[in-house]
Amino acid sequence: MIKLKTGNKTISTERQAFIMGILNVTPDSFYEQSRGSYEKAMKLIEDGADILDIGGESTRPGFEDVPEDEEIERVIPLIEKIRKVSDIPVSLDTRKAKVLQAAVKEGIDIYNDVSAFDYNPESLQIASKNSLSVIIMNNQGKDIKSTNAFFDRKVKLALKNGVSSNRIILDPGIGFNKTPEENICLIRNAEKLGKGKYPVLMALSRKSCIGHITGRTVNERLAGTLTANIISVIKGCQILRVHDVKETLDALNVIKTVLS
Repeated sequence: MIKLKTGNKTISTERQAFIMGILNVTPDSFYEQSRGSYEKAMKLIEDGADILDIGGESTRPGFEDVPEDEEIERVIPLIEKIRKVSDIPVSLDTRKAKVLQAAVKEGIDIYNDVSAFDYNPESLQIASKNSLSVIIMNNQGKDIKSTNAFFDRKVKLALKNGVSSNRIILDPGIGFNKTPEENICLIRNAEKLGKGKYPVLMALSRKSCIGHITGRTVNERLAGTLTANIISVIKGCQILRVHDVKETLDALNVIKTVLS
């Protein structure tokens, strides 16, 4: 059994990793099937998601900035509806402190910021004051050495701002400012990420690095994604951020049964 601190909750699973289901309340996310609202959220939960990751601004390559108030209008009503029927841990994917503060009032558990707190540095204090877990995503490091150096800097910053060490999660940032070869290197050496000190989240789902390996379009990358995720889990990653929850659950159950 593994356990994970998500805000004030502690979740556990008999599988080797937790499943974070992606829900984009956006019109332009790179994978159309990830877009949706309340019904999509309920389907992800029904399919076996352990955590929901909700975002109101696409972070695909070349994305356009979404005004704070518009992002709030996208995500807050959805979080409100989810909280009326489920206490599943909710992660908010945003760069903006104002959006984070609005979501805190609705009971989110995790702060997921692709800028690694550079866009709004004050967001770390909001996370700390409200006992949120934080996902530190590497948007600079391109190999294990530089990625771990990035993590060291950002972890120190999080701790300095009052985030508890047991509420820190690391994400190598597959697909962000990296070549296909650099992405593959990070996947291949996943067990070295963060030097084993913190839970590692792998967000590979249908990304261009899977397309680079397989030659498949985004709609045809499920098999490649599942294979890369299995490798990541075997190498020690504890959270998989995915579009395809049901299929990922099947893969994790096979790992659990065969390798236990």
